[in-house]
Amino acid sequence: MLSSDEISAAALSLDEAERTRRQTGLMSLRFPQMTMDDAYAIQGAWVERKRAAGRRVIGWKIGLTSKAMQYALNIDTPDSGVLFDDMRFEDGCRIPKERFIQPRIEAEIAFVMKAGLEGPDVTVFDVLNATDYVVPALEILDTRILRVDPQTKQARTIVDTISDNAANAGIVTGGRALRPDQVDLRWVGAIVSRNGEVEETGLGAGVLNHPARGIAWLANRLASYGGRIEAGQIVLAGSFIRPVEARHGDTIIGDYGPLGTVSCFFE
Repeated sequence: MLSSDEISAAALSLDEAERTRRQTGLMSLRFPQMTMDDAYAIQGAWVERKRAAGRRVIGWKIGLTSKAMQYALNIDTPDSGVLFDDMRFEDGCRIPKERFIQPRIEAEIAFVMKAGLEGPDVTVFDVLNATDYVVPALEILDTRILRVDPQTKQARTIVDTISDNAANAGIVTGGRALRPDQVDLRWVGAIVSRNGEVEETGLGAGVLNHPARGIAWLANRLASYGGRIEAGQIVLAGSFIRPVEARHGDTIIGDYGPLGTVSCFFE
């Protein structure tokens, strides 16, 4: 286990990387012995720094829910991060070029909760009953930690991603909001294009066979730390496409068919 001083120093380096837009080195190289619990401790310390600075928690994101991404990182479990108030963008927004370091986009379904969820033993049906509505969303990922170390060529691992708030940086919502019983969430799909060219397509079933399953996993994981999903919070259920690079001048559109579209423009 990392010491409290090591956890605090790691959180500070992440905070500085985000503020200065200069990435910090891999946590997995800095602390070769670190565990996933250590990584969540670093994330938690960074979250507390943000809260102390006046930022407000509005929800959660769940990542690494698809088998393809889990195989890529040689893990068998999702991860999670925290959504803050200044991460939320309106549909069709213009994102300033100085906001992010290396942004990427994922297509997701956002759940807005009408009731809290507290584990253990939360099920998919509990999640659906606690959900007010679902809405199409684009998650903006960013990397405050280097993707690859330039000297060793070592790539980020799961502990790097978790420490980095699960690469969470922003959320854009749009399209039609629907009650969860109005749509088969496994068959909700998106066509994601960049500058008019289709980059990725996918279905909600790619998220653990049902997008609500990731939220049940999150509620049960949080319970082991004394936490819960609160009423009114937004939860990003996990991406069903591979990340799409968002470069300066790019327009990204997620077309969710009968659920409408959601888009953003990177200056």
